[in-house]
Amino acid sequence: MSEGSLFQTVFHDWHVAAGARMVEFGGWHMPVQYSTIVEEHHAVRRAAGLFDVAHMGRLQFTGPDACRFLDHVLTNDVSKLKVGQVRYALVTNEAGFVLDDVLVYRLNNSYLLVVNASNRQKIWDWLQNHRGGFDVTIDNLADSHAMLAMQGARAAEVIRALQADELLSLKYYQAVETSVLGYPAIASRTGYTGEDGFEMIAPANQAIGLWEKIISAGNNIGLVPAGLGCRDTLRLEAAMPLYGHELDEATDPLTAGLNFAVKLQKPDFIGKSALHEVESKGASRKRVGLQLAGRRIAREGSQVMSNNQAVGTVTSGTFSPTLECSIAMAYVPLALSAPGTKVQVDIRGKQEEATVVDLPFYSAK
Repeated sequence: MSEGSLFQTVFHDWHVAAGARMVEFGGWHMPVQYSTIVEEHHAVRRAAGLFDVAHMGRLQFTGPDACRFLDHVLTNDVSKLKVGQVRYALVTNEAGFVLDDVLVYRLNNSYLLVVNASNRQKIWDWLQNHRGGFDVTIDNLADSHAMLAMQGARAAEVIRALQADELLSLKYYQAVETSVLGYPAIASRTGYTGEDGFEMIAPANQAIGLWEKIISAGNNIGLVPAGLGCRDTLRLEAAMPLYGHELDEATDPLTAGLNFAVKLQKPDFIGKSALHEVESKGASRKRVGLQLAGRRIAREGSQVMSNNQAVGTVTSGTFSPTLECSIAMAYVPLALSAPGTKVQVDIRGKQEEATVVDLPFYSAK
């Protein structure tokens, strides 16, 4: 659905009625917060939060060459996936730069690709332009299905309260085609917050009912509806890259530290030769974590300094509600990437002391 130039998810009217502050995000009218970002952040770390992620793209692949086609356009090895497995992967161009980071699901009779909201049309066009020679059908589920994510330290307790015990048997990065509270759904256990979590893809005309039942079941556990604001602070604490910040069409996945999702030993895929060259020569810069000495926030684009010379760029920064300090991710030269290295961050003309630290900043384990 859309109103004016902004798209709306099926949960839009619920967000507005609940008093959410709505903002534009990737062409969508989305909730940034209901109460405060810090309150919702702590709710996820201590209990659970329910996120509308229906703005993300969902593409289904069927046909004899579905697996072979996905292996051609993704960096990870789709042929190794067993039914019920989910993997993180990148879509790269011929130069090895990132067009999007995605999740690929192997289901009973199909594959599913979840793509970033801001890249939905770009990835759709890219797939259509490269499907020649493959017997594959690509269906766009964006309008027919919605998606929600329930994340948090007590997420499993919410699932028990829902009496959806089948979901508790899912291991991390697994999925199942099932029924949740009578609603047909593709349920998975992945997440983007550093906590346990479950995602559900359900028919759009039934998704609001599922949303409201999760809210009701989680009420006594401390679950709250959560917006994009705390989703960003949570993922940054967990050092998860965000497209348009840590990832873009000028960055390759090896430089971004995503080697685990790039299988250079598999048969040819788009960008493989370029990434082989990066691997053989070695990346010239590295994604690192920074902990600032003060409380000022290093915003995206802030320069990282060493000996009064600009040596890198901040890609994301925030004041961490969990750690109660200012943190950021940045790209710096390899020589300055070791934990403990002292650098400065230029924040509006003033240099703030910072230390390179291990990633992630926060881990629930």
